[in-house]
Amino acid sequence: MKNLLIVQRGTTIHRRTARLFAIALFAVLLSATPFNAAFAQTAPALGLAANFAVLDGTEVTCTAPGSITGNVGVVSGTFTNTTGCTIVGQTPPATNLTAVPAYDDFLTAYTSLTNYQCNGLLATAYTTTAITLTPGVYCNGAAVTFTNTTLTLDAQNNPNAVWIFKIGTTLPGALTGTNFKVVMINGGSACNVYWWVDAAVTMTTSLFQGNILAGTAITFTDVALAGRALAGGIGTPLAPIGAVDMTRPSVVSCGTTTPPPIPPVDFCRDICKDYCKDDHHPARKHCNQGVGNGPENCDPGNSNQGDDDRSNDEHGGKPGDPGRKGGNDKDHDRDHDKDHGNRR
Repeated sequence: MKNLLIVQRGTTIHRRTARLFAIALFAVLLSATPFNAAFAQTAPALGLAANFAVLDGTEVTCTAPGSITGNVGVVSGTFTNTTGCTIVGQTPPATNLTAVPAYDDFLTAYTSLTNYQCNGLLATAYTTTAITLTPGVYCNGAAVTFTNTTLTLDAQNNPNAVWIFKIGTTLPGALTGTNFKVVMINGGSACNVYWWVDAAVTMTTSLFQGNILAGTAITFTDVALAGRALAGGIGTPLAPIGAVDMTRPSVVSCGTTTPPPIPPVDFCRDICKDYCKDDHHPARKHCNQGVGNGPENCDPGNSNQGDDDRSNDEHGGKPGDPGRKGGNDKDHDRDHDKDHGNRR
């Protein structure tokens, strides 16, 4: 009995040790593999809906000027395309038959996203700020608003990184963006970004990326989208809901290899006014190198070819007829010739 007890104790110790070792091994593996990587393998399959840049149950409108690169589908409604809104792809009625099963696949993807567990939280409102998010599933129980905000999605050098945003998980919630900019860094792809929204999506003067799966409607005004706009997720194939209304859009579908049309001038001006100002593009001086105006320390036409001694009015010189006339700094000219191997 004593020997048996020792064996039993030894067995118990062995089992406990094995169990602890297994737990420790699992912890090591979990820490070595990013938690978010699991979601990259279970990103929702869009099925036939992936063949569309814009898909809706009842109505799609594109108001000029604008462009959509990719197919446009409507299940049982109308497609209104004003003159000047360029579509590079198929539109109704050519897509009528394919839109129905594509919408069904969209509904399946929309429903599947409701089961995704959240590992990050979104604030209710972001105003005049910049945030960076690594791959994961980010949620808010109600509505979310982005205003004058830049959202950077960092793939951490993983080309398969996936982001899933769920808005309105417990209460009716809409996604609203004004001067909202979404950018990808370190290998990220807009095709791997999913925006699941319980209610409507409304974007104004924004640069947006990702697949939008809206519960009801999508409204764009002066928006550039790299991704897909799929609306009416809470409908059914027999009773679709929602509408997609785009005014002066620039939409390029995921996986599209055709270069997108050039956005309207007004759109570019408005977008660049907010997003293209940086230290690498300072304002240029207005130059006037006429006779008697003196040196302006600028060269509007690169006439001096990088050498200010060739300019028509630097170092005391002034324009001649033709060429530069007297008054130049001879000492400066002589030193310059010496430094440049008497190339003049």
